[in-house]
Amino acid sequence: MVKKSDEVWATGRRKCAVARVRIKPGTGSIVLNDKPMNEYFPSEALCGYVCQVLKACGQEGKVDVTASLDGGGMAGQAGALRHGLARALVRMDETLRPVLKENGMMTRDSRVKERKKPGQPGARRRFQFSKR
Repeated sequence: MVKKSDEVWATGRRKCAVARVRIKPGTGSIVLNDKPMNEYFPSEALCGYVCQVLKACGQEGKVDVTASLDGGGMAGQAGALRHGLARALVRMDETLRPVLKENGMMTRDSRVKERKKPGQPGARRRFQFSKR
């Protein structure tokens, strides 16, 4: 028999990073890949960026967050976590949607790295022009 859980799952993405986020009512602990958030993200700026979602809807200290982060770098993973957290909170309580949407937290940031073109050293960079 399957018991009904009060956990909510959601997925967030940014660049190449994917965050599978699980939230449930609790004390406010945030665990990322089996580590506390301030140990996983050593930068205060990234921790603050992620916590913007909880502050915007007044859920700070009311939900426990467990996330599995994969791919990309630190900034991409923080963006993916922020997106996944916003989506999970809306699944938990639909009344939070207007607040999060107004602050731009429900939109997936679609900017990704541009591909390198053939015959060039980078995506936009050209080899130095030599007249002679």
